[in-house]
Amino acid sequence: MKKQTIWIFFDVGSTLIDESRAYERRIREMTAGTDITPEMFQQKRIDFAKQNENSFPAAAQFFGLQKTLWPKGEEFPYPDAKTILRYLWKKGYRIGVIANQSPGTSDRLKQWGLYQYIDVVAASAELGFAKPDLRIFKQAFEMAGCQAENAVMIGDRLDNDIAPAKKLGMKTVWIRQGDALYQSPVSPDFQADFTVNNLLELTTIFK
Repeated sequence: MKKQTIWIFFDVGSTLIDESRAYERRIREMTAGTDITPEMFQQKRIDFAKQNENSFPAAAQFFGLQKTLWPKGEEFPYPDAKTILRYLWKKGYRIGVIANQSPGTSDRLKQWGLYQYIDVVAASAELGFAKPDLRIFKQAFEMAGCQAENAVMIGDRLDNDIAPAKKLGMKTVWIRQGDALYQSPVSPDFQADFTVNNLLELTTIFK
């Protein structure tokens, strides 16, 4: 990555934070007492993910299930999250978050031991608009005092992270975790500049 990149913005869910256990618990709770098994629900999620759809709400709607409360206690940082943030911080990059999250994102980042490396948190609950709305990205630029051409977006969602960031002129990195394992770009607008399979692979881009 060229050195004019000063700011690196991360998504949270399925990017820095592993949500797989939270989804598993939520699926068990939603399917309890029904004829739908967790395995059926998960397969339908994968089917929708392969169509580049937001898989969880799509599967819930398909089966006519009501979503239960999100089990925040089942969210955990990926094993290399702190390592890669420390690596980037030591390299002199400024680090931010642009994420669709419920209230208290900064507090959760502190609990996970990640906040010490993060300078800006632009979260949907506090700002009042969510990705892919370009306003959340622009607000993050204003908070960081940077321009889009000096920033990169790292995220798992082609629709929420990659496409809007490209539209604004950011460089983009698609991390294939979570639903992204089953997705593929459908047009040049959804084609990231770089693709990685885990957080540690970011060291091959940011040197």
